[in-house]
Amino acid sequence: MKIAEGLEMLPLTLGMGGNTMVINPTVVYDANACVLIDTGMPGCYETILNQIKEAGISTSNLHSVILTHQDIDHVGSLPQFLAEASQPLNVYAHADDKASIDGDTPILKLPPEMRGAILQALPEKQREEFEKAFSPETGANVTRVVTDGEVLPFGGGLQVIHTPGHTPGHICLYHEASQTLIAGDAMVIANGELQGPRAQVTPDMDAALRSLKKLAALPIETVICYHGGIYKGDVKKRLEKIAASVQ
Repeated sequence: MKIAEGLEMLPLTLGMGGNTMVINPTVVYDANACVLIDTGMPGCYETILNQIKEAGISTSNLHSVILTHQDIDHVGSLPQFLAEASQPLNVYAHADDKASIDGDTPILKLPPEMRGAILQALPEKQREEFEKAFSPETGANVTRVVTDGEVLPFGGGLQVIHTPGHTPGHICLYHEASQTLIAGDAMVIANGELQGPRAQVTPDMDAALRSLKKLAALPIETVICYHGGIYKGDVKKRLEKIAASVQ
């Protein structure tokens, strides 16, 4: 789904047991480069590539992945992207989530029994790629640590906003050219309304809500939530209302 020139949202519908979940990775691109923001659950690699191609974007130009944070539904297919890349893939993430993304420490919200169930459901080759990528015995996955306020040279400028709370190293990305905020899990859309992060999967809710105050300073026209999709409206007013409970 095209959001703006050089910005494409990829809605993915996943089967989760007897339920479904829709997630929304995003691609920033131009004629010469393609950057994927978040990689979905394990097993999403082919679906993401197909959606990129269907949008008319060349996957041969995919040279970088930016991870908004360490949760499994954001980093899950990173091992396959790394394994299948024809040239070394640049992986961007914040320092406070780097150790988990590299496999040096466990992913915070992935208990061993859940990790085991996920691995069991994967084909053998993907299981091996996953175990290799997220092992302390192998090299780092993150090749580039991003910092708060940094502007990455993609899509005319992609500003990094460190928004801890949902995870320590959670980031949002602001696409300056279209005034679009790629929110990761800092916010969700439920019943058509922009809301704060889900409390049950946000270990530090106070920090997460404080993070939203940083976003209110940006001139945002559109928000892409990983869970919920697109929100348009008076984003500043809505952000201020969500964060109002935090002093």
